[in-house]
Amino acid sequence: MKKRLMSLIMVIVVMLVAAGCGANNTANNSAGSETAGNEAATNAPSADTTGPIVIKDAKGEVTLEKPAQKVVVLEWTFTEDVIALGVQPVGNADNEGYKVWVTGEAPLDAGVTDVGFRHEPNLETIASLKPDLIIANTDSHEAIYEQLKGIAPTVIFGLYPPEGQGDQYTEMVNMFKSIAAAVGKTAEGDKVLADLDQHYADAKTKLAAAGKEGLNYVLTQAFSYQNAATMRLFTDNSLAVQTLDRIGLKNDWKPKNFEMYGFSTSTVEALPAVQDTNLLYIVQKDDDIFSGTLKDNSVWNGLNFVKEKRTFALDSATWVFGGPISSKVIVDQVVTALTK
Repeated sequence: MKKRLMSLIMVIVVMLVAAGCGANNTANNSAGSETAGNEAATNAPSADTTGPIVIKDAKGEVTLEKPAQKVVVLEWTFTEDVIALGVQPVGNADNEGYKVWVTGEAPLDAGVTDVGFRHEPNLETIASLKPDLIIANTDSHEAIYEQLKGIAPTVIFGLYPPEGQGDQYTEMVNMFKSIAAAVGKTAEGDKVLADLDQHYADAKTKLAAAGKEGLNYVLTQAFSYQNAATMRLFTDNSLAVQTLDRIGLKNDWKPKNFEMYGFSTSTVEALPAVQDTNLLYIVQKDDDIFSGTLKDNSVWNGLNFVKEKRTFALDSATWVFGGPISSKVIVDQVVTALTK
């Protein structure tokens, strides 16, 4: 896992330089050549969704003559979305990485064709699948947008709204609804979101019963980078913090500057400012900086939440950049960690 994480971090660095994108991790996988076996019977739209559909995306509007049934997805967030709607894509970018990093509650079928890297998909492989819809990401696919449109109707979304233009959770819901409309699964999408709201209500009840209602916290995804203990501290505009807001928890990490990607990258030196809160953290089992690099660190050991044992580990596979299913899993992980 540590090898995969380091590979992951190196790709993030490349993407930051090339495309300004730092929030989604990319793992390597070559393009596959087999055709996926999910046909119209699997991805059939709801009975009441026929005729032209207008989808709003980052470029404006895209009109589909009918609901899409053969979908190629180039970003894991959107892969999770279509699977949550009961649809398996015919093609997906980096299948192996998806299986490692994205929640297992939105599993990718074995027959889905791998179309290459998320930041550099194989256009020939995509074309060979004859899709009727491609779903792309502005951070990674602006340069090939016209080529993608030449293969099939393409919707392209931005995951990270600029300052003053909303938050990642609102964008997640809007994109999910748009994708549901594009594949003719509006009713199914509404049910997923309604179930998620009920999940939040149930989680609040569990937290209240455990005396953890309205708990203050800081959430970090932590790892070693260039032999240094590095932390992503999540901000109010992030999907993860917005999710936890919905179960009544209160984020204490308030950076001075807006963080478009939803987190500040920092070190242990930033933590004394929030030491009276509770720390929720995600680490890999073979790269736990808190029991490793920072074990004998005086700053870390002097923090109130460390001395008072108010640090709570979430599962290493908790994915904080996804869709409704990932939000459900984040809630489950946090409730379990706080109440066990």
